[in-house]
Amino acid sequence: MSNNKQQTAVHWFIEQLEEKGVAYENVSFRKIQISIDVSEYLDLKRQAKEMEKEQQKYFFDCGRQYQLTGEGTFNQVHEETYGGNK
Repeated sequence: MSNNKQQTAVHWFIEQLEEKGVAYENVSFRKIQISIDVSEYLDLKRQAKEMEKEQQKYFFDCGRQYQLTGEGTFNQVHEETYGGNK
């Protein structure tokens, strides 16, 4: 990303599915199917869960810091970390 912002685990997972999978759109049924190798999907899922755990730890630590110093809010930290212009 050009703005040096991180991605949430969810955004990363969706991006990876779109990059690695093959999408089939069925307009008449209003569905999109993404075809991806099972082992590749399981690996992406594992990585996304690890990312989510790290992100939760980061925000927990930020919350503890806020309790101690009173500086920053969730919205400020989230905006600084992930940005809002995606």
